[in-house]
This record gives sequence, C-alpha cells and structure tokens, in this order.
Amino acid sequence: MTDTLLLQEWPADGVVLLRINRPAVRNALNLALRREIAAQFHELGSRQQVRCIVLTGNEKAFCAGADLNEYVDATPVEIISRNMHLLWGAISECPKPVIAAVNGYALGGGCELAMHADIIIAGKSAIFGQPEVRVGLIPGGGATQRLTRAIGKFAAMKLLLTGANLGAPEAHAMGLVSHIVDDDQVLPEALKLANEIAGMPPLAIRQIKELVLESMNGSLDAGLRQERKAFQLMFSTEEKTARIRTFLAKRPTRDSANHPLPNRKEDTTP
Repeated sequence: MTDTLLLQEWPADGVVLLRINRPAVRNALNLALRREIAAQFHELGSRQQVRCIVLTGNEKAFCAGADLNEYVDATPVEIISRNMHLLWGAISECPKPVIAAVNGYALGGGCELAMHADIIIAGKSAIFGQPEVRVGLIPGGGATQRLTRAIGKFAAMKLLLTGANLGAPEAHAMGLVSHIVDDDQVLPEALKLANEIAGMPPLAIRQIKELVLESMNGSLDAGLRQERKAFQLMFSTEEKTARIRTFLAKRPTRDSANHPLPNRKEDTTP
C-alpha cells in the first residue's frame, strides 16, 4: 500500500474504505495506481471478513480519468503490454459489493471506475462524463458497453460522441447514479449503506450480485434459470432458517385493532 491509495477498515462490521489519493492531478489513474487498485480488490475479494467495499476520492474529484502523461507517446504494443483489461477485471469480478462514493469529477476512466461499482452515491455537485473523444481516443475501460447498459443507446451516444459532461442530477435521472446527497454527506451515506449491506447474510448478498451482473450478459430465460437454482441453494443455509424464525417470532398478529394481518386461511380468501 502506498500513499496514492489509502485503506481504512472497520473489522467489526466488515466494511473497508479505499480512498484514491493523488490530489495534485485530481486523482488521475496512472499505471502504478491502477495496479495497486487491482491488487487491493483481489485481496479484499478473497477475505471472508470483508463484507462491503467503499471506493472514494476526495471532495474535488473521485477520479478525473487516465493520467495522459502515460498516453501521449504510447504505442499500441505498449498499451497491449499493460494488460489493462486484467486490472479492470479485478474490480468487476470482485465478489463483494462495491459502493462508489463520488464527489467532484468522475471523468473518463474515473467514470468507468465508478461504473465498475455496484452502487453509486454522488454529491449534488458531482460531474460525470467520457471526454476521450476530445483527445482523439475512445473509452478503454468499458464505457461503450456499461454506459449504454446504464442509460440506453441514445443518451450514451450523445455523451460518448460529444465528450460532454453530465451533472449528478441528470445522471441520477438517467439511471447512472443510485442516489444523490449533499456533497458533505456522500461518504457518510456510502458508509451507512455499506454497514447495512455488511449486516446482511453474505451468501445471499453474493448470489444477488452474481445474478444481477449476469443478467446484463445473457438472456432472460437463462437468468431466470440461474436465479431459481440460487434461490433453491439458499435453503441449505442455517442462517436462512434462523433469520426466518426470528422474523416470525417478532411479527405481530395485528397491525392495529382495525387491520388484522392475514394469519388464517379465510383471511386470505378473496
């Protein structure tokens, strides 16, 4: 771990915070940082006690994209040798839920980095975009695919072909952002949500993540078959039985004097 990527853990609740720390370049991604992020996701994904990962930057930038100093004179052979797809894959294949807490700029590779998360919490002043076309490039971290799936072909085409920025409210309306909060509440809200997720049954969380991600790649019928198998698998867990018993023990038989809950056959008959 270097000072360009900071890690903070809360072992009691299984939440880990990763903070990108290159403020002088708005947290731009150079190759060393990309490799460090990938290594951390490999490590954290394999640790049983880790239940949820929060990825963030600082108040001015989540990540402003790739460090163009490493691109300006690069050749195709050099780019191929960097194996960037493996570095991105370490994030996309992480079995633990990932929350991106976004303040400020999330542009280019930074927007793609946020889209590798499962949930995006953004401040009202956050700015998203894929400006690669403006410097004669195209997205290389999945934006032509992930952005299109998130917001649809026509909205994605406009952003990708113009390199225009997108404010957080519009990004939320399009479906790119999960939730918007005041700028100073982004990290507290992300950690609160991470704590909630970390308290859920880990096998159920893992299965849900796998199924939702797989739904983006296959047919509806194939996804439904996988969901049925995963649903059936959950009945082998002791935690399922314990949690249902706890729920049933706490459930009242009436929600009020005038609104009895259905607990007999005749109560549920139309």
